[in-house]
Amino acid sequence: MPMDRLDGAALSAAWGLPFAGMLLSIALMPLLLPGFWHRHYGKVTAAWALVFLLPFALAFGVGAAAQSFGHALLAEYLPFVILLTALYTVAGGIYIRGNLVGSPGLNTAILAIGAVLASFMGTTGASMLLIRPLLRANDNRRHQAHVVVFFIFIVSNAGGALTPLGDPPLFLGFLKGVDFFWTVRHVWSPMLFLTLALLAVFYAIDGRLMGEQGETDLPDPTPSLDASGAPSRLDFEGGVNFALLPAVVALVLLSGIWRTPAGLEIAGTHVGLPGLVRDLGLIVVALLSFKLTPPRVHEANAFGWGPMQEVARLFAGIFLTIIPVIAMLKAGVHGPFGAIVRAVTRADGTPDPAMYFWATGLLSSFLDNAPTYLVFFNTAGGDPAHLMTDLAPTLTAISAGAVFMGANTYIGNAPNLMVKAIAEDRGVKMPGFFGYMAWSICVLLPLLALVTLIWFY
Repeated sequence: MPMDRLDGAALSAAWGLPFAGMLLSIALMPLLLPGFWHRHYGKVTAAWALVFLLPFALAFGVGAAAQSFGHALLAEYLPFVILLTALYTVAGGIYIRGNLVGSPGLNTAILAIGAVLASFMGTTGASMLLIRPLLRANDNRRHQAHVVVFFIFIVSNAGGALTPLGDPPLFLGFLKGVDFFWTVRHVWSPMLFLTLALLAVFYAIDGRLMGEQGETDLPDPTPSLDASGAPSRLDFEGGVNFALLPAVVALVLLSGIWRTPAGLEIAGTHVGLPGLVRDLGLIVVALLSFKLTPPRVHEANAFGWGPMQEVARLFAGIFLTIIPVIAMLKAGVHGPFGAIVRAVTRADGTPDPAMYFWATGLLSSFLDNAPTYLVFFNTAGGDPAHLMTDLAPTLTAISAGAVFMGANTYIGNAPNLMVKAIAEDRGVKMPGFFGYMAWSICVLLPLLALVTLIWFY
């Protein structure tokens, strides 16, 4: 039974328990058992995957379980990880040289630049390019975690809302037929409002902390002078990666524009030729980047595979255990989560943009935001021509909810975990799962409520 034919209406909500266990493990184990989690998070992930797969095999047969595993691996997980790896490698091969001083003005400027870049090189690419220089700029400050938290809010999420290149949900919409520039025309205003509001809140918080006594009395581990004794100037190394980054963008665009039924059948899963060319091309780009980037650039960036390995392992468990959850959501009003689907529809049968915004967003906070976008895209009718015109407010709400609220938790969007891992590698004491959510509840949710009142009511 291919997973795209799994009848979610016939499933019990209990099939969502492995996914819930996966989320609770990510949330609680780093807090309660940090040493165990750091050493064995891969084994915990594998255990929850087996908790789903083995009962599924008993209930539906070994063949169905193998086909489900193959579909999740080939059609969803590998393309996701390959794209992230390519962006991580290329961005990690660009070193921004020079000792920036992490003042509130400079930090806010870096976040603003990242917000612009995110829609054109992806939230992952922009995050990997800018997080290291931002951390270096603030490495002599006592308070650094808030800088990373707002970086996740703005660069790793909200900034990616303008084009299909920015965030995976919008790219899926592009593949479904949404015009490339539709999101620019319809999502720019809520995106601009949210980004500017977050920048203003950050500037106020950072300025307050900067003024605290002893905030910057730590020794600066980044040299402020070059070899000649002159102040170090801002410069870039790893220039080859500036040529490879457009290649990543071109390969992703090609896979959306090139239409052909050609492809391969692998373990019961159809792998289309455009996707195959894209993924092989991205692997070549990553290998070229790693080989052509001078070792001193990787050393200066403290480049390592630890953050990528963590994201790859955790999302392997998420992509697998999420399968029955997505199937149950796709069952609509007839499935175990029918109440969610009914909640987004008004009494007269028309879609409610405000409810679509929050339903898409809240689920995207804990599920992968790309399939969640597709669920509500299809719930609203699934016809791109109708959604882009008569139901434009609804499609805007779905798009904005999937992108903006990926910032609500560490697992809402893949770059969130990558940025967290890099910051922790640099010695920043990041808040735990619930500590981060406290930031998002206090800062993001009031702003998202304003977005709802202004654009979706």
